[in-house]
Amino acid sequence: FPIIEPNCSDSGNFDNALELLLHSGRSLPEAMMMMIPEAWQNHHSISEEKRAFYEYHSALQEPWDGPASISFTDGKCIGATLDRNGLRPSRYYVTYDDKVVMASEVGVLDIAPDNVKVKGRLQPGKMFLVDFEQGRIIADEELKAEVASRHSYQQWLENQRIKLSDLPSAKVPEQYDSVELLRRLQALGYTSETLQFMLIPLINAGKDPIGSMGDDAALAVLSDQPRMLYDYFKQLFAQVTNPAIDSIREEVIMSLECYIGPEGNLLDTTEGQCHRLLVPHPILTNEELAALKSLDHRGWKTCTIDMTYLQEEGTAGLEQALNRICQEAETAITEGYSLLVLSDRAMSEKRVSICSLLASGAVHQHLVRKELRTQIGIVVESGEAREVHHHCLLTGFGADAINPYLAFESLIHSRKEGILSDDWTDEKIIAAYRKGVAKGMLKVMAKMGISTLHSYKGAQIFEALGLEKEVIETSFTGTASRIKGIGFDLIAEEALRRHALGYPQQQGADLHLLPNTGQYHWRRTGEKHGWNPLTISSIQTAARTNDPSAYERFAQEMNEESVAKCYLRGLLNFKETTSIPLDDVQPASDIVRRFCTGAMSYGSISAEAHETLAIAMNRLGGKSNTGEGGEDYSRFEPMENGDSKRSAIKQVASGRFGVTSWYLSNADEIQIKISQGAKPGEGGELPGHKVNNIIASVRHSTPGVGLISPPPHHDIYSIEDLAQLIYDLKNANPSARISVKLVSEVGVGTIAAGVAKGFADNILIAGAGGGTGASPLTSIKHAGLPWELGIAETHQTLVMNDLRSRVRLQTDGQLRTGRDVAIACLLGAEEFGFATAPLITMGCIMMRKCHLNTCPVGIATQDTELRKKFKGKPEHVVNYLFMVAEDCRKYMAQLGFRTINEMVGRCDLLEISNAVDHWKASGLDLTPLLTPAQKPYPEAGLFCTKSQDHGLEEVLDNELIKRAWVAIHEGSPVEFEIPIENLDRAFGTMLSHYVSKKWGENGLPDNTIQINAKGSAGQSLGAWLAHGITIDLEGDANDYVGKGLSGGTIVVYPPKESKFVPEENIIIGNVALYGATEGEAYFRGVAAERFCVRNSGAWAVIEGVGDHACEYMTGGRAVVLGATGRNFAAGMSGGIAYVYDPDNQLLANCNLETVLLEPMEIEEDIIELRGMIEKHLEQTESTVAQNILENWEASLKDFKKVFPIDYKRALLEMAQAEVEAANV
Repeated sequence: FPIIEPNCSDSGNFDNALELLLHSGRSLPEAMMMMIPEAWQNHHSISEEKRAFYEYHSALQEPWDGPASISFTDGKCIGATLDRNGLRPSRYYVTYDDKVVMASEVGVLDIAPDNVKVKGRLQPGKMFLVDFEQGRIIADEELKAEVASRHSYQQWLENQRIKLSDLPSAKVPEQYDSVELLRRLQALGYTSETLQFMLIPLINAGKDPIGSMGDDAALAVLSDQPRMLYDYFKQLFAQVTNPAIDSIREEVIMSLECYIGPEGNLLDTTEGQCHRLLVPHPILTNEELAALKSLDHRGWKTCTIDMTYLQEEGTAGLEQALNRICQEAETAITEGYSLLVLSDRAMSEKRVSICSLLASGAVHQHLVRKELRTQIGIVVESGEAREVHHHCLLTGFGADAINPYLAFESLIHSRKEGILSDDWTDEKIIAAYRKGVAKGMLKVMAKMGISTLHSYKGAQIFEALGLEKEVIETSFTGTASRIKGIGFDLIAEEALRRHALGYPQQQGADLHLLPNTGQYHWRRTGEKHGWNPLTISSIQTAARTNDPSAYERFAQEMNEESVAKCYLRGLLNFKETTSIPLDDVQPASDIVRRFCTGAMSYGSISAEAHETLAIAMNRLGGKSNTGEGGEDYSRFEPMENGDSKRSAIKQVASGRFGVTSWYLSNADEIQIKISQGAKPGEGGELPGHKVNNIIASVRHSTPGVGLISPPPHHDIYSIEDLAQLIYDLKNANPSARISVKLVSEVGVGTIAAGVAKGFADNILIAGAGGGTGASPLTSIKHAGLPWELGIAETHQTLVMNDLRSRVRLQTDGQLRTGRDVAIACLLGAEEFGFATAPLITMGCIMMRKCHLNTCPVGIATQDTELRKKFKGKPEHVVNYLFMVAEDCRKYMAQLGFRTINEMVGRCDLLEISNAVDHWKASGLDLTPLLTPAQKPYPEAGLFCTKSQDHGLEEVLDNELIKRAWVAIHEGSPVEFEIPIENLDRAFGTMLSHYVSKKWGENGLPDNTIQINAKGSAGQSLGAWLAHGITIDLEGDANDYVGKGLSGGTIVVYPPKESKFVPEENIIIGNVALYGATEGEAYFRGVAAERFCVRNSGAWAVIEGVGDHACEYMTGGRAVVLGATGRNFAAGMSGGIAYVYDPDNQLLANCNLETVLLEPMEIEEDIIELRGMIEKHLEQTESTVAQNILENWEASLKDFKKVFPIDYKRALLEMAQAEVEAANV
């Protein structure tokens, strides 16, 4: 003991647990099935025996969730299994001389093509096993069927499983009258904003409410107001090391279902192990809770524990009550209770409610320490919990289920008051609330790459921001709380202050309305915000008049009021040191070159605003950022007056909108957006009403059709994948810097070290307070950390590992003044990003309506009338940023620095302000910010002094460029042969860059450069392949084939001497044609997972696909001449897929949320399909194509047209518009 070794890797811990299960007498395949089950909950075609096996074992332990390809052996067999979502590549060959070769890539060993019997890949959740004793490969279905049939799991479940619906009903408490309801709402921290911005929108939309422009309200630990304990926690999220998940489009792998209550012995496989309560949804109705509280059923009974204490006990009463609750929980176990209900219903004028999170966390941790936690379930009856973030915290810190009774009652009361429409009933309200919370919780789980609540529960995937060690150790053991903060005394003080709002001690002091505390929108008497009418007015005056005195007033207000009362940097002062003359400091014109604007896409903001920012930054010599929406090619050309609308930073985000070879070739810096400060771990969605003709053209999509950005980059599931994308992009533009955007969270320094080792040139650490055009309010308020913590940790980690000199560090997230820039520099940044402030200088008044397309000043809208109201000018941004630079120079002179480089990382010149006198902030410890980086040796760099070695001189494309020289420079056709191996990555990408630089967006005529390759191609074959280049590969290829295809043609077919049947074998890997915008691709064989993901223009033919094919597709054509995997066409909004479906399996495998399945009846479609199949036959000599064409009339009946609903509507509208225009 311990079974799970401390300080061990994830893989090591997995091995520890696997070994334990093996020693219990289970077979190796059975143990692997227990630990990495398939996504069985929503898998409708899975056998009942296998489903029962997985459900039975889900009562014993949670799944090991996340991306993994795991190999295993016990000497008698060797095998491998893949995670439930297929997020790792695992390819294998089986040879005629009885060898099996499995690796993350093909081509790791040289094997004669005529010796290859099978080319396969592991499928999501599947297992591959070689049994030495039987001397054969055992298929997944046979293997699992045998394991699942060893016991009568289905009968065991039917005998032992307890369902909520089976419990005897019980009386539900009466609803509170309006007076008592208001008191309780006030005492538990409800505000008018709670209903206006959170609860009512939650049920109306059936999902987490949307907001915009980020969070500039004071941190909870700096707030003058009593804040909910939940506000002191920030959600963690996946970035780089594992991917986030799309919980909406990939719902088939998500699940909230859990078994709760006493657990059996993990080492036994007996019927009694599944005698547990099945809870399908973590949010319990009042009826379900009433049944649980009165439970006396099949040996189960429930103990209810009061979560309140006497008000007269004051702040000391909180800890005493927590101790009592923990002891009562322990006693309940010894007395044989199966469930605990922690309830705050006893709250009254004389009894104060304990925060449900604090109490349930304390009980969970106490029972864990006493080794009793598995013997009882914890249910929370909470009037306090109401938001998605609250429920995530409660489950994340150990609660098994939650009854938010006061949230229910507040919404029901809203119906009675006429705030909700008459068609709402109490039942509909509860159902809508549960649905909205479920979607929100799944999204938060998915941000971390977790697909089941069973895995998320108790995982503590949060960081505390402003809580003292004693609180963490009692209720949140092991949770990071780097800057400490308030203890039990102040938590109790906040609770007492809230309680006094609902139950005032003075007669007649009752409030007859919920307070409006201004957490979301600024109010004069509400919460402090970084931006308020005074600061907005003063910055606009300064920018428009270029008046330094006006800027000084703005900066003073910001530094002494807004920043000081809202942000960590407001607690810092500069130490006194030897100053230098201002004239000795580098000029502002040098400093502004280090300034960038934030990534705001053309689509989220108007063309006028986007272009104004670009012009301003080009005048400065700084850099503007395209955001993820691409850029109109006309902006690449200078304007007549010498200005330029070209953005120096071209962003590459998960949607890959408009990312072509020509786009990348026109970049000074290419930024990979891993996360965004206002919504880390999430994708985005541009609604159809914002997609006008120009935006659709830039994004290679259809006007009026909404666009989805996936939560993850589908070519980044690990740090190695990120290194590959950096390599690909460096090949796509060798002269551009490659930047990676991360978001501040605990551990971001370690991630950044991996990014630096992956050869990024620039790393941006974004703060959580950054703006956004649209994001769930849960993310805006509760995900990510301040940039101060992130940049300090990253700088210190990179210096300690001697990586700092290889990369530039940048930060952003509500930088506003020269003081902010100076502090960011002292903490480790050498470049600085601005977004909200430049928008305000151009006229933004922080209405926070960006997501509604109703921006009154023409910035965050595509409405043609509203855009006319835009009054911003480039000089406003130029004026403001020059004043920021001049302001920064004064601090540099004060501190004795002549250049920014001298200043980087000198946090020894910062100290905590002596003026900090705040009832909550006094307990903060900013040591993590103020700790100087530890150099591994004296000469180790503190800022970027050297370039990364990307190894471009070794790239095979150098040979391609030589051989194609005459084609590149003169346009003369060339054709040549060349061998290729899996070390040859991004084959054709640098060649495409040279073609694009010479010939522009249209490239060369078709087949000008014909490359005939032979072998196993490395990752990213033909990435961003330019028009006029054809790659004809005889062999096979790995992941990311045709990524960003930009007009070129890719053909892949098996070697001529191969003996296997091509249409039954894997020819290319995962994520082919990701973000392709134009071109053709023909593959004789089967693709692995996510074929044509986010394809927006390529025409492709393939002979079978894995799961999630055509996901998020917005244009182009995909012809599938074989079987499809699960979740076909999820999120597909444009383009058309034609699927050959003689076995009628497509309907079961297709995600029909956004598409229709139609027969082949339209003549244009039939001609188009036949033409593509004929081209496929011509290019690959496919026997499948040949057979279909020879039996065309009969085969045509077996084709289905997959037609996106929105795309069909848009095409009809465009056709109607053309008819109407012709009749005018």
